[in-house]
Amino acid sequence: MTYLLLFLEFLQTGLFSVGGGYATLPFLQKIMERYPDWFGSLQLADIAAIAETTPGPVGVNAATFAGYSAAGVPGALISTFALVLPSFIIVSLIARALEKYRGNKLVGDLFSGLRPAVTGLIAAAAWSVIHAALMTGAIADGIWQAIDWKNVVLFFVFFGLMMLKKLKNVHPVFFFLAGGAAGALMGLL
Repeated sequence: MTYLLLFLEFLQTGLFSVGGGYATLPFLQKIMERYPDWFGSLQLADIAAIAETTPGPVGVNAATFAGYSAAGVPGALISTFALVLPSFIIVSLIARALEKYRGNKLVGDLFSGLRPAVTGLIAAAAWSVIHAALMTGAIADGIWQAIDWKNVVLFFVFFGLMMLKKLKNVHPVFFFLAGGAAGALMGLL
């Protein structure tokens, strides 16, 4: 039954997560809420981090990791297959039609409307991941007590460095390695 549920959940995710890999994150959050025994909010943050740092498309990596968390290797294979199946079918069916109607104003307007909607979905998922990474407790306990200050410092340091990356042309692997090393050092404090 878990395999069928994984297939259906990730088939739906693949069908409706328009805009790239990060658009899968809101769907993963909903899956987490429906099936909390598959993975929790901390694992969702791990899924996002690992999907970003491993080679390949972020959405596929996230589906693979989430499927593995839910049901091991078979779960990873099923969720990955289900995620890519709708795209494969849709792209195969409409590739010619899109080329034919590329200059159509209605098609252009459709894509103009999709971009901000997808951005909003990604921002909502990003907030969930940021909350899981930077908060250690409930805000009801007090905002200052709920914040993991070490992680907040690391977040702003690496966010700042990533903004400088555009000026310095530093490879992203450097940031992943430095982030891991900084996390290990902060853990020793």
